[in-house]
Amino acid sequence: MPKPRIIALDVGEKRVGVAVTDPLGLTAQPLTVIPRKPHGQFLESISDLVRQKEAELVILGLPRRTDGAIGPEAQRILSLAYELRNRQGLVVDTFDERLTTAMAHRVFDEAGMNKKDRREVVDMTAAALILEGYLAKRSHSPDSLKPGPSDAGEA
Repeated sequence: MPKPRIIALDVGEKRVGVAVTDPLGLTAQPLTVIPRKPHGQFLESISDLVRQKEAELVILGLPRRTDGAIGPEAQRILSLAYELRNRQGLVVDTFDERLTTAMAHRVFDEAGMNKKDRREVVDMTAAALILEGYLAKRSHSPDSLKPGPSDAGEA
């Protein structure tokens, strides 16, 4: 029986990588890349994906600093989480994404893929790594990952 899906976003300045859980909710699958601007169209694209995939939750990668602090980049993500929740009516949470983009680049370096060919694939892969981390943490402590006041409450 299919479970409600989860969508994860790796939000960059120009592009947003998107990943989604499989129908059983067990694995993360890279899905697509959407443009970050114009902002209104970006918000609608996220809402459309949530409807299409029948997702119950959107996870935003939160780029904390290496010491765990919230910097300007993370504050922008927290503002986006607030906006998606309050303007789009989505259930949103954040998940620490430190180093996911670097890990995605390393995978493609090892595979010998050139930088031009990997641009969009890296964004989707980073989103899948965020989602995999979320799923792994949830499987170890399901009560700690219920949508609600987590990092997103800091906005």
